[in-house]
Amino acid sequence: MPKGLNISSRDLRDALIGLVPNAAALLVSSWILADLEIDHWWWAFAVAAVTAAVDALARPALRLVAGLAGAFTALALGLSAQLVLIMTALLVVPGVVFTGIDAVAQTLLLAALLAACTRWLVGVNDSSYLVADLIRRGESRRRRNGHHRRHDDPAGVVIVQIDGLPYPLLQSGIVSGVLPTLSRWVRSGSHEMMPWWARVPSTTPASQAALLHGSNDGIPAFRWYEKDSGRLMVANRPADAAIIEDRLSDGRGLLADGGVSVSNMFSGDAPTALMVMSRAARRGDLGPGSAYIRFFFSPFVLARALVLTVAEIVKELYQGRQQRVRGIEPRIRRRGSYVALRGLTNVVLRDLNVALVAEHMMAGAPSIFVDFVDYDEIAHHAGVSRSESMDALTGLDLVLHTLERVADAAPREYRFVVLSDHGQSQGSTFRQLTGRTLEAAVRSYCGAPTGRSVENTGDVEGWGPINALLGDVLASRPKARWASRRSPAGVLVGPQRGDDEEEKERPELVVVGSGNLGLVWFPRLPGRVTVETFTEIHPGLIPGLVTEPGVGFVLADSVRGPLVIGPQGVRLLLENAVEGEDPLAPFGPRAVKDLLRVATMKNCPDLYVHSSIHPRTGEVHAFEELVGSHGGLGGWQNQAALVHPAGWFVDEDLLDRSVEGEELLYGADVVHQQLVRWLERCGARRAPSSEVFPDEDIQDRSKPA
Repeated sequence: MPKGLNISSRDLRDALIGLVPNAAALLVSSWILADLEIDHWWWAFAVAAVTAAVDALARPALRLVAGLAGAFTALALGLSAQLVLIMTALLVVPGVVFTGIDAVAQTLLLAALLAACTRWLVGVNDSSYLVADLIRRGESRRRRNGHHRRHDDPAGVVIVQIDGLPYPLLQSGIVSGVLPTLSRWVRSGSHEMMPWWARVPSTTPASQAALLHGSNDGIPAFRWYEKDSGRLMVANRPADAAIIEDRLSDGRGLLADGGVSVSNMFSGDAPTALMVMSRAARRGDLGPGSAYIRFFFSPFVLARALVLTVAEIVKELYQGRQQRVRGIEPRIRRRGSYVALRGLTNVVLRDLNVALVAEHMMAGAPSIFVDFVDYDEIAHHAGVSRSESMDALTGLDLVLHTLERVADAAPREYRFVVLSDHGQSQGSTFRQLTGRTLEAAVRSYCGAPTGRSVENTGDVEGWGPINALLGDVLASRPKARWASRRSPAGVLVGPQRGDDEEEKERPELVVVGSGNLGLVWFPRLPGRVTVETFTEIHPGLIPGLVTEPGVGFVLADSVRGPLVIGPQGVRLLLENAVEGEDPLAPFGPRAVKDLLRVATMKNCPDLYVHSSIHPRTGEVHAFEELVGSHGGLGGWQNQAALVHPAGWFVDEDLLDRSVEGEELLYGADVVHQQLVRWLERCGARRAPSSEVFPDEDIQDRSKPA
């Protein structure tokens, strides 16, 4: 037999093992469904085998069509092809009788559910099942080639962002063993872990912009108002994300040299961008539809994902009720759209991200950056270290195990870097403490102005990845531009560039929440409003806000520069002087440097309102209705995590030593510099000198963290 067609006994064994759960699920489906009959158990295996064979034969053609026509075509083809594929298998296998297309659809859904249950019972990783055919083919190719990789290719790098993971929680998960893959990496010495400081604003858009493009200048929070244009910017709205990236990109982002950006807010200048917010609004971009074929077309995969999404929704309803019954505090109401959002992020998006990353690893992409939002979204609503949040982390650890298996079968070696964009803190919300929103408090201290105002403190962060997916899928459809014009919830939240709204009367007041950081603008007053001006026109505003329960300080401009004003004292940031009690004392030694930076940003609000921090628990108070939050200072929200290969030491010149006894990477822009150097040294990115350093030389140029 020719070498290229050599099939080992292990290949046959792996293929047969892969058929068992599907065959068992089909057999049980025939017992349950009245419109499906399978005479003998071996016919169920035959149906599963035919399904796998037709899948393998049809996928290349579907990939070609979807690549030409876009992601929407991939979705439409995938949904219809799964039905056709199952129907074909049921028709050609003797001993099988079914009645109508309804029976096929019911078989597909029920078999997907039962196969998922079977894998759970026998301990098979669902994510591994998702890419099992990729892994099998890769391993078979490696065995045929004598287990040798192409040594002329430098190592690739997969950067996995676990959104919102605090470094102390990572430490706990590794020590306790609830994160077995990461624990094995660290305990074995293959990887090192370290914290890095996520500066204010400690939010995903600010951190990801700097991680991927090297700068987050002009991003004062998750959303902000720009007086120059009269526009409310929301970073996870595709049109706004595109504007932000255009402002920051120099064409040489982290992923510029052949990299792949998956499920991120910004592209990092990657040639291939999948479910990336800043690319979802581009007109004429049909979307890389071929990349989605594995997920949308593979038998039972999409159906299984939809079934498990429903199961995740039921799980959330149960866990939310358990918090109420047990009287767990602090907590928030876990209802409404979040219930559906959890199901989508924890199942559909996670599986789709795994499939996309695995596909590009098997294609030999030099660098891949992917963001998993599962933990962050659940921690916002359930709590930072609550059981459901830790379950999400355990699921992401399984994802790392799956990608590790893909790396073993890939045509080139891969190194893994795992990081978070910020941490997360916990506490009762401002509204729970005071009974009113921040906007209501500002209005009351301003004498209750009657003019039009804008308040944007709702939870829209979690809908970003879903919106990016919809943007990719709908990009090729006419009249599908709503994704670039509306918020993830489908509600217009601000005027768009060029819209007639831009010419209308500006609101008198704009108040937005970004975790425990509140931002206030008076759009009708030009420039940045100073403390002296507030004393004249709204003398009770700042004194009133600093006496509110849950408010720690207010940051405002003045003739002496930015001032941090607390209940009992003032901190002059430029002069680094304190009058009375220092309002920043509870927030640590890096607070002055963090706040001075954002206080001088172009898009800085007229007032930053920052929550207090509980002296015993370290809890903060979000201005959104979220029990877990990030955006400002306090608790774990600034303590982001970085796990990297052990030989990839951190460069001395990048370490911040401004705090006695500490040295770490300070700011996402500095982490970007370190990532760029690592990519250049291992050959996953072109170095400025075009010199490629082998992996083993990395430690000679750096210092261990």
